[in-house]
Amino acid sequence: MSTFSFGSPPKRRSVLTVWQWTPVVIEEWVTEVRPGMRHAHGPALWPSERGLRVGLRRLDSRFAAYRDALGLDPALEFHSLRRPYITHLIEDGYDPLFVQQQVGHEYASTTAIYTCVSSDFRTRTLRRALDATVEAAMRPGRTS
Repeated sequence: MSTFSFGSPPKRRSVLTVWQWTPVVIEEWVTEVRPGMRHAHGPALWPSERGLRVGLRRLDSRFAAYRDALGLDPALEFHSLRRPYITHLIEDGYDPLFVQQQVGHEYASTTAIYTCVSSDFRTRTLRRALDATVEAAMRPGRTS
């Protein structure tokens, strides 16, 4: 008899959030946008209107508002961003085990479900593998 479990309770983990372009965006936020906010001198990098840190519930509600304003499918939710996050990590060359640990999956097969690499990425990956195989086959002194 098998038991299937879909989803799991939230897990505390460190998540890679610093992409190559992140420092520029954060600096722009801190120097140009945040100073105009009412609670600009509080400890929160992204303060709410009351000066507290923006929480998950607020992120969910804002995401839903933008989604609805754009006429996107109501099934799209903030959690849906996990799929592109995982895909970007894989396409940017991060080790699959690192990616699996980033999202808290026990099994690589679970992470694979969330991975939707582009056809360009698949083509580049296949091209690299084929080029390496042909190069190895053409190398002088190779014995068959």
